[in-house]
Amino acid sequence: MHSHVVVWMDHQEARIFHIYGGGSDQATITSPPQSTHHKHSIGDEGKLDPADDTKRFFHEIAGLIGDAEEILVVGPSKAKLEFVRHVHKHHHALEPKIIGLETMEHPSDAEILAHAKVCFKRMLR
Repeated sequence: MHSHVVVWMDHQEARIFHIYGGGSDQATITSPPQSTHHKHSIGDEGKLDPADDTKRFFHEIAGLIGDAEEILVVGPSKAKLEFVRHVHKHHHALEPKIIGLETMEHPSDAEILAHAKVCFKRMLR
């Protein structure tokens, strides 16, 4: 079981880091391109609902972080807040695990991990 997870996200991708013992694992999920349109089975025939793509993106992220004890969500845009709202509505078990929501531009993977480790230590005090 992973005890700490940090998710850096914007509307194009999510970089997920599971932090454990002496190391970490990383996964990247990309959202469907906003210009890609296809018919969805729900809704009026011929109407496109890009919100369905966003929901699938958020569901996929939630599925990868479900084993965390603590989750830090960071990123440059409002996607992180939209994701937390999605968790509140659809993934109730994850909600109390989210211990932080922070703005963070476009850091390297090493910068994300270093920031997360500092935050998790600070929050454990």
